[in-house]
Amino acid sequence: MRGLLACLLSLTTFGAMLAAASRTAAAGDAARSVTPAAAAAAVLPGATLRFPRDYGSHPQFGVEWWYVTGWLSRDGHPLGFEVTFFRVHHSLDMPNPSAFAPEQILIAHVAISDPQRGRLWQDQRIRRAGLGLVQAAQTDTDVLVDGWQLRRHGQGTLSSYQASVTADQFTLQLTLTDAHAPQLNGLQGFSQKGPPLRSASYYYSEPHLQVSGWVTLNGQRRRVGGEAWLDHEWASEYLDPAAAGWDWVGLNFSDGGSLMAFEIRDRQGRHYWGGGTLVDAAGHAQILTASQVQFTPVTTWRSPRSGVRYPVVERVRAGADEWVLEPLMADQEFDARQSVGAFYWEGAVTGYAAGQAPGPGRPGTPAARGYLELTGYDRPLSLR
Repeated sequence: MRGLLACLLSLTTFGAMLAAASRTAAAGDAARSVTPAAAAAAVLPGATLRFPRDYGSHPQFGVEWWYVTGWLSRDGHPLGFEVTFFRVHHSLDMPNPSAFAPEQILIAHVAISDPQRGRLWQDQRIRRAGLGLVQAAQTDTDVLVDGWQLRRHGQGTLSSYQASVTADQFTLQLTLTDAHAPQLNGLQGFSQKGPPLRSASYYYSEPHLQVSGWVTLNGQRRRVGGEAWLDHEWASEYLDPAAAGWDWVGLNFSDGGSLMAFEIRDRQGRHYWGGGTLVDAAGHAQILTASQVQFTPVTTWRSPRSGVRYPVVERVRAGADEWVLEPLMADQEFDARQSVGAFYWEGAVTGYAAGQAPGPGRPGTPAARGYLELTGYDRPLSLR
């Protein structure tokens, strides 16, 4: 989702983001105290998403993310990757006309899942927007943080994204193309995240992005290719107080279908809400309700760094179908303490139809590849 992922990645509270932003600002431009925006726009049912405008940013909403995940092949070896940009809207304690006033905070998380290494290559940034050096354009996807960029070029239904990241220990230079119109999630893009209508986002996905480009690891630059998934989501009140976090999965099936499914948990770890979009091989979409989606832990993994235990193997029920998700590797925990102050698990997974998953004496029959996101397992999230 994002954050779903952001991240909402293991997105923590706005207050934690602000604290991290203040620490970063203090190291450069004069730091200022910021508070959550008091009058962020509401997400309402019945709105019509319009493209290419809605590929761009929506600064009147409280939080927004562009979330790209996928599988790559490098010299025959699999890699997972995550490139996520978050925009958070805040207002200053007092009016300030300066271009350095941090009304928009941008956060970037990038990671590569490398089984040969056994844990993530990862990096992150958090900056205030301004002066064209850190920005999220409103007319189309063009997000820039410290030279890290996700930018879209499009004509008709064809989208072509450029993702460029030069991190401390690795680089990504990827082109991602899609010839299909965006897949609207929920009620024509209105995705409810809890019983109150206000707990919602505007949300679309672009599954089956074809990827080509270059990855540099350990100083070695190699050509890569593969398939990816892009989510774009924006909201002002994402989780209501009864919710603690979510499990989210985006799967690309080998027959051309796709699945986006999420389950939001309450503070006792029980099913609270859910939903999703299941697209068959012919392109027919089924919108899944809260009662049609359920995530059931199968195997957990405990992080040696955070001590958090994550359900890295899960059984997912989506409508009448069930899949088992197996991770590319167990350790795909992202340490986001430098930017949002928390840990989360974001990892490449293989999907197997129930009954065809790997087991004693059988390798299993893969049906899909995608990414699984697990948040709120270390502490409850707050995205209001």
